[in-house]
Amino acid sequence: MATETEKFPSVTRLLAVVLMTVAAATTVTAQTALQAQLALRPLTRDDIAAYKLPASTQVSPGLYTVGVGEPVYLEAQVNIAVPASDIVGVTWALTNKPAGSAAALTDSPLGAEVPIYEPSDRLVSRVAGRTLLRPDVVGLYTVTATIATLSSGTANVAQTVIGGTYVGIKTCAVCHSGGLALNMAASWSKTAHASIFKEGVNGVASDHYGSSCLACHTVGYDANPKAVNGGFDDVAAQLKWTFPTALKAGNFDAVPDALKNVANIQCENCHGPGSQHVRSGGNIVEISVASNSGACSQCHAAATHHIKSAEWNNSMHAVATRDPSGAGREGCVGCHTGVGFVGKVKGDQTINTAYSAVNCQTCHEPHGQTTPSTNAHLVRNLASVKLMDGTTVTNAGQGTLCMNCHRSRQNAAIYAATTAGSARFGPHHGPQADMLAGVNGFTYGRTIPSSAHGDVVKDTCVACHMQTVEATDAALTHVGGHTFKPSWNDGTNLRVDLVAACQNCHGPDVTSFNFPLLDYDGDGVTEGVQTEVQHLLDQLALLLPPAGQAKSSLTIDSTWTQPQLEAAFNWLFVKNDGSLGVHNMAYTVGLLKASIANLGPSASK
Repeated sequence: MATETEKFPSVTRLLAVVLMTVAAATTVTAQTALQAQLALRPLTRDDIAAYKLPASTQVSPGLYTVGVGEPVYLEAQVNIAVPASDIVGVTWALTNKPAGSAAALTDSPLGAEVPIYEPSDRLVSRVAGRTLLRPDVVGLYTVTATIATLSSGTANVAQTVIGGTYVGIKTCAVCHSGGLALNMAASWSKTAHASIFKEGVNGVASDHYGSSCLACHTVGYDANPKAVNGGFDDVAAQLKWTFPTALKAGNFDAVPDALKNVANIQCENCHGPGSQHVRSGGNIVEISVASNSGACSQCHAAATHHIKSAEWNNSMHAVATRDPSGAGREGCVGCHTGVGFVGKVKGDQTINTAYSAVNCQTCHEPHGQTTPSTNAHLVRNLASVKLMDGTTVTNAGQGTLCMNCHRSRQNAAIYAATTAGSARFGPHHGPQADMLAGVNGFTYGRTIPSSAHGDVVKDTCVACHMQTVEATDAALTHVGGHTFKPSWNDGTNLRVDLVAACQNCHGPDVTSFNFPLLDYDGDGVTEGVQTEVQHLLDQLALLLPPAGQAKSSLTIDSTWTQPQLEAAFNWLFVKNDGSLGVHNMAYTVGLLKASIANLGPSASK
């Protein structure tokens, strides 16, 4: 009986090349710590506009499975500690290609002004050189690069690329309509992606749907004459199908079955062409599974109306620190990395500690396998969240996903009263869920009142932090949406606070989060609510070591007394919440006043 490798001999060869790629990527000879990799750079419509590339430049999702005739933008990257002036150059070679291929490496159209794609990667890496590969036949290609530096040594890196053709949903569904992890076609079929072209040509999606939408709403659409690979445009040309002149019901029914097979947004839009994956009997190495944002940004980065990626690029999630990742940080990656969070909400037993920014796939499950399965926008998980003090949040709407991470890591009642002081003392960095719910501060046994935001604001976090900004607004992509920022300052005199959500209850006169309400700090002057809370933080800080000194941060060590630590917990709870009372004014003010009273003169009487 034939073995798997005898039935699919290219699998053995492919795996050998992949192993060679890994080995080559670690071949470094240097006196200093030169680190290098060969990356596949996504290229979006926003990039093409921003860096004034020719209009004919092809978009790329940055996958290693790529349609024949489509571009692969390769870039050799080195660690940021290597100065640009130390890089001598990069020697490129196409060391492996399929029989019959005439493909060759050519100059990349991306100039030095084009940065590394992922904002988080720009913080740690720089580009040493770029090249372009365009597969011309199906099969496996290997690109190698030798990076030479003046004083940091030499690095040899490699990358495998698989050229393929598109097969469409009928072929994918043969296997991916099974059980367990393979059962993705059925859930996908219920998503908006699965019907976007259908609704467009039927006049349901909008009244201005046109042929320009097809590049994103169909499989493998690429008008470049070299990109003949079974994509929607190729099949349409073969069948002589043309875009309907009128958008109306029945248009999709009239589309030939062969064209329907590559219509709508399907598996291969995000995973690359599947011909080689199918030919090998489902070898997972021959299909891409992206953990970066390129697969989504090939369509969601086209301002002014497709701006989700541009918004995310300006978010803090896009530059999440690498510090709490890697081996030994299993308890951190569930919130600090994209793949770690996905594993956390899925309940994976083996924790992936590799770094990846919190991006599209972190919060959205593209196959529609969400919890619950009916939730909007493919939000990955909206199951209720249990906070560390035992409180279960069940009514947070879309904001429930945020609360999986934006919550305290401690049970305040026990932790603040019993834990010794250290530089790591506190509730952790983002206790917003606890603050919004009005729980898990250190209450000194008192009942602290709570404001109503957590109960009356539908979708909680999302309602305020992801508000829509008009396409003509100067703040577009800087605030709201997937920036998750409720306010923005352009560095001059322009400050934008997204107060529309506030005005629903507080009235149209509210033009800033810092609007006056009450004299919370007791100084006889009613100032903006955030100013009042800041004054209370300042009052409490004066009572904490070193006493009598104004401070914007606390330096906690083992000499702090337990009353000081209890008050410090509340100071950090409010400070790390970041809203200066907006999330829950009553609870914020109550905690700070209770702490001040406990440390003040009356505490010793």
